[in-house]
Amino acid sequence: MKVLKIALGLLVALVGIGGVGWFTLDKDTRALLATLPTNRDLLFWSQPQRDAAFRALDRLPILAKSRVVEAGHAPMPLPPGPPLKLPVDIDAYMAGQRSAALLIVHGGKVRLERYGLGFDSSGRWTSFSVAKSITSTLVGAAIRDGHIHGMEDKVSDYIPQMKGSAYDDVSIRQLLTMTSGVRWNEDYADPNSDVAQFNNYKPEEGVDALVSYLRRLPREVPPGTRWHYSTGETNLVGILVSQATKKPLSAYLSEKIWAPAGMEQQATWILSKTGQEISGCCIQAATRDFARFGLFILDGARVNGQSIVPEGWLAAATSGQTSIGQPDRGYGYQWWTYADGTFAARGIFGQGIFIDPKRKLVIASNANWAAGAIDRTAGEAREAFYRAVQKAIDDEAAATVPVADPSR
Repeated sequence: MKVLKIALGLLVALVGIGGVGWFTLDKDTRALLATLPTNRDLLFWSQPQRDAAFRALDRLPILAKSRVVEAGHAPMPLPPGPPLKLPVDIDAYMAGQRSAALLIVHGGKVRLERYGLGFDSSGRWTSFSVAKSITSTLVGAAIRDGHIHGMEDKVSDYIPQMKGSAYDDVSIRQLLTMTSGVRWNEDYADPNSDVAQFNNYKPEEGVDALVSYLRRLPREVPPGTRWHYSTGETNLVGILVSQATKKPLSAYLSEKIWAPAGMEQQATWILSKTGQEISGCCIQAATRDFARFGLFILDGARVNGQSIVPEGWLAAATSGQTSIGQPDRGYGYQWWTYADGTFAARGIFGQGIFIDPKRKLVIASNANWAAGAIDRTAGEAREAFYRAVQKAIDDEAAATVPVADPSR
C-alpha cells in the first residue's frame, strides 16, 4: 500500500499544474505510469502492467533503483544482410510469443529485425535471467584478471558472512552449474516460493539482503550431486564477483564488456534493497545490444583480439557441465546447452539469446508471454523457430554450393 501511495503521489505531481511534468516524460514512462503496478512483485503483475513495465523498469525509482552500465564510443557494426527466407509466418510467430523484439544476426549481418508491443530499437527491455549468462562471463573475466583464483574456490572465501551456512563448502563451479545442493524453491506461480520472497526479505542489520536470506537455507543433498535451478545462487555469484573485484557489477560489466565490445546504448542494472545489482536478473538493454553480446560470445569473448576469460573457460561455460533431465539438453556455467553445440541464455516471460557457433548465428528476442513467466507452448514454439532458422540457413548454403560438372 505504501508503494501505491508513493506512486499515486508521483502521478499527481507529474500531471499537476499544466501537466508540464507529464509531457516531459518519454512515451514508455508515460505508459508505465498509466498502468502502474501497485506492488514490486512483478511475477504477479497483469499483462498490461508487464507490457508497460518491462520497457521502463529503470525509469521509476519507486519500483526499482538501478545503476547505469556505460557504453563506449565505437559501436560494433550491425550491417544489414539479405532478408532471410523463412518457412514461418513471422507475424503469427511474434503474436504467439507476444514479442517485443526479434533479431536474427547471421555471419555478422542482420537478416531479420522486427518489433512489437509498441517497442522499438531505441528502447531498453529487461532481460530477466538472460542476465545470468552475462554474470557468468564476468566470473571468467574476474578469474582472468586475478580477482578470483579459480573455479574450485569456496563461496565463503569471498563472502565471509556465508561461513557456517550450507554454502560454506560450495565451490564457485557448483554455484555456476547450480549444483550446490542447497534447498531453493523457484516456483514462479507460488507467492511463498523463495524466488518470490527473497527480494522482500528483511535482512539482518549490516548484512546484504540476499546473503541474509540464503545463509539461513538448509542443505538437501551433497554439493555437486544434483542440478537444481536457483536464481538466488546467481545473485550470490554477483555478490561474490563484486566482493572479489571491489567494484559494482555494473561498473565491471561496462569495463570488461559493454564499452570495449561495442554496445551502442548504455544499459542499466536493477539493484536490491541493499544496493547490490540483482545479478540473476534485470539488465535493461536494447535488443540490438543483447544481440551484440551474443556476437561477442560467438567471437570467443574477445576485445582487440584478446579474450577477457581464461583459455578454455568459455568452451566449458557453454557446454553441458551437468544434466538437467532432458534429452540432448544440459547446463553449463549459467548457459542452457544443446547436444549439437548450440547454447542459449534464457529469461522468464520470453527473453532469450540463442547462439549457434557452427552457423555463426545469433537470435535475440524479447517478449511478454501471455501465460506468464513460464509458457510451455510459447517456449516450444521458440525452440521450433530456432530450428526453422537453422534449416533456412542450411538450405540457403546448400543452394549456393556449385554443382560439379559430371562431364569433367
